[in-house]
Amino acid sequence: MNIVIALLLTSSLLQGGAALDPIVTEAVVDAPVSRVWEAFTTKAGLESWMAVNGDIDPRVGGKMRVSHRKGGDLDGDTAIHQTILSIDPERMLSYRTVKSPAGFPFAATIGQTWTVIYFEPLDAGRTKVTVKMLGYSNDTESQKMRAFFDGGNKATLDALVKRFATR
Repeated sequence: MNIVIALLLTSSLLQGGAALDPIVTEAVVDAPVSRVWEAFTTKAGLESWMAVNGDIDPRVGGKMRVSHRKGGDLDGDTAIHQTILSIDPERMLSYRTVKSPAGFPFAATIGQTWTVIYFEPLDAGRTKVTVKMLGYSNDTESQKMRAFFDGGNKATLDALVKRFATR
């Protein structure tokens, strides 16, 4: 009986910090997969829609660095750094944020999450982009950050769609 109670208590404690379902955000972009891939994996691509200043070393262990502030130093207080975890060209890119900008309210929690982006050609001129952000838990700060990125990821994909809609 004591073993059953101990197992139930352990299970209950683990569920309190258990990972939750990912945030999933999708968009259809009016561009071939090769051009959408370049928008994520080249300096010119990043700066065409995602960031004012950015660069990327598109390999496992490489860094993606961006700043959303004009004149922002890519190693300075306004920069965001991600480490690339995996890459399958024109199909999938995943990364973890390792440096957030100064004043980011979830700096202590962001490193627990990671993002996987899938690129699916729908036809010769359209690509479905699916962003999954994983690693959230039930704690208060994680849930607040989840709400922040739920809207933020949608706004980011909306900017990507807009970047290709006018070209």
